[in-house]
Amino acid sequence: MTAFTITLDPVGVLTEEAFYQLCRANPDVNFERSAQGELIIMAPTGGESGRRNADLTIDLGLWNRQSQRGYTFDSSTCFKLPNGAERSPDAAWIEARRWEALSPGDREKFPPIAPDFVIELRSASDSLSTLQAKMQEYQTSGVRLGWLINPQDQQVEIYRPGQPVEILEAPHQLSGEAILPDFVLSLTRILN
Repeated sequence: MTAFTITLDPVGVLTEEAFYQLCRANPDVNFERSAQGELIIMAPTGGESGRRNADLTIDLGLWNRQSQRGYTFDSSTCFKLPNGAERSPDAAWIEARRWEALSPGDREKFPPIAPDFVIELRSASDSLSTLQAKMQEYQTSGVRLGWLINPQDQQVEIYRPGQPVEILEAPHQLSGEAILPDFVLSLTRILN
């Protein structure tokens, strides 16, 4: 999905509360906010990206429903990361004890927590370098496992803390490793 970044420096600062109210007042628009306070407007996805993203979220949600280890979030969920950025991964998961440690108020708004696991799915109009920077931001914010799925190049980039990015060429499946035990994502419907 195409993203547009607007710098607000000349007119002021978009506070956390103002950003939250902007999002609530415009529920049909997906916003993110960078650590520098820039407003990022995300265009809607096309049909193929929407189909693929739904498959990812369903598979992660079904695994989570069976394992009961945590909570699954869709692409509409915005997380406040430790660096101040507010980001919405295409799919995310948080371990139960970490989510339940948040106050009800924190869980209701944009949760001030980095997910344990995130997925970003590249659509045809996405800049790969922008998504890679977002994945690096997740990694430095405490995300323990991240997948950047790139159907255009038939690749998956795997992000883990303290490790170089692992690039897989046309994999058939991905493992949730120790973060998501027994979770295996088939990429048949995602990379095709």
